[in-house]
Amino acid sequence: MTAMVDTENNGTTPLGASSRNQWTVSRESVDMVRQSSQAHPVTVIDGGRKVRFDLARTALVIVDMQNDFCHADGWLAHIGVDISAARKPIEPLRALLPTLRTAGVPVIWVNWGNRADRANLSPGVLHVYNPYGNGNGIGDPLPRHDARVLLAGSWSTAIVDELGPAADDIHVDKYSMSGFHDTVLDSVLRNLNVTTLLFAGVNLDQCVLCTLQDANFRGYDCLLLDDCSATTSPDFCAQASLYNVRQCFGFVCASTDISDQLK
Repeated sequence: MTAMVDTENNGTTPLGASSRNQWTVSRESVDMVRQSSQAHPVTVIDGGRKVRFDLARTALVIVDMQNDFCHADGWLAHIGVDISAARKPIEPLRALLPTLRTAGVPVIWVNWGNRADRANLSPGVLHVYNPYGNGNGIGDPLPRHDARVLLAGSWSTAIVDELGPAADDIHVDKYSMSGFHDTVLDSVLRNLNVTTLLFAGVNLDQCVLCTLQDANFRGYDCLLLDDCSATTSPDFCAQASLYNVRQCFGFVCASTDISDQLK
């Protein structure tokens, strides 16, 4: 398919899904020089130490703030998990999201959403959530909402109502604890031309941490938003995760450190 020519722009056409990473083409020329973004330095505090990063090269990655993990009728609540902790990031994120969107920061929702036939899931993954084979594991029916556990495109994997996404937010399905494993997340972030990732969501010690670790392995600068992340695991799991992020994978800060500088 031939791209439409922008006759109001000297006959040239931008080519690329994101304005952050585009060529400009015409019948006569190909211009591969990307537009340079003006730096937007922001400083946060981690344990008394100042950490400065460029908001213009930053994206927010929100992990698993979906009904199966955070809603009273979802999977975790159905199997007896106290989801009150999983809901704690909702209000801080409600406060943060409009500010970041206004500042032009891309928002990426990474939710666990599997194929209906579970064809890409190994027995090892299925066993974690259904160890005896007779429980409600991945893909099994839930008693309410006519939904199946972690089924892509269903009520189970929809973002909780309190955090309704904006039209230009980006959605990525994942199939394991890491949002990078076997997904398009890295390709999306590269096309957004970002170098720094802010992390939020649940569970801090599982899917959020695994996604953050994989981001670090791929060379991204990582900041965990402590007040926008939580876990239903015991508190020592959260404390160990925060320690490991600071020790090995990035930094920890509060979302208000950022939003206060954008008002």
